[in-house]
Amino acid sequence: MKTIAIASGKGGTGKTTLSTNLVYVMAQCGQNVVYADCDVEEPNGHLFLKPVIQSKKPVGMMVPQVHRERCVHCGQCGEICAYSAIICLGSETLVFPEMCHSCGGCWLVCPEGAISQTLRKMGTVEKGHAGNVGFVQGTLDIGEAMSPPVIRAVKEEIPEADWLIVDAPPGTSCPVIESIKGSDYVVLVTEPTPFGLHDLTLAVEMVRALRYPFGVVINRADFAFQDIWAYCQRQRIPILAEIPDDRRIAEAYSQGKMISAVQSDYAGVFRSIQALIEKEMESAKVGVS
Repeated sequence: MKTIAIASGKGGTGKTTLSTNLVYVMAQCGQNVVYADCDVEEPNGHLFLKPVIQSKKPVGMMVPQVHRERCVHCGQCGEICAYSAIICLGSETLVFPEMCHSCGGCWLVCPEGAISQTLRKMGTVEKGHAGNVGFVQGTLDIGEAMSPPVIRAVKEEIPEADWLIVDAPPGTSCPVIESIKGSDYVVLVTEPTPFGLHDLTLAVEMVRALRYPFGVVINRADFAFQDIWAYCQRQRIPILAEIPDDRRIAEAYSQGKMISAVQSDYAGVFRSIQALIEKEMESAKVGVS
């Protein structure tokens, strides 16, 4: 399965617009494609793809559960925990599930076997299909701080296909790295603004550190701010497409529609983007070999 991750240094650049339109035109051409929404804090691909959800399950991670009748309050569990998620205070052993990283150290070192594992729900994963497109999305529960466990659960539920399009969260932190991990190619979506350029440079540094081949799509390209083009030229970064600042795109977006589904000329634009991505992927393979 060939995996393309759609990422960006900041929110609001058009990741979901690109990823949903890309899977739409790929499916229209008869390709077997899956869309995975890993932006679990704010998944919105479903607003455009309108999937039929066939399964839904809670996800999270395993945290310690102390059995008081067996606990002798030796304190070994607290000593091994680097995050103070479990501590022994006198005759009480306290657990703070929100601080746990599920390393398993506490229940492994407990000499009395007084600690077992229990699932701490952190979110939900949903699977289904949108026409010929396979669909998986995760939703982080309100108040939860760590999204990587939910992102990992989304990726574990991805069905087999020829192509996988991963809609990653914005930024350059752990959730993004978890989302794009294992990708064959990364598309960075940016906009021609000073903020867009600043955050693009951070995203480029991240992808280069991970050694993934990548290219840039400039969204809302009105050429008023030329520094994006100059930066990509200096850094020898391929520009895969320039999507214009077109009112029709904004109108389709506000109505929950994909521009490639309502404007045939844009369907051609996204097919061209796929063709360029495939060409870049092949070039990257040749470069590695």
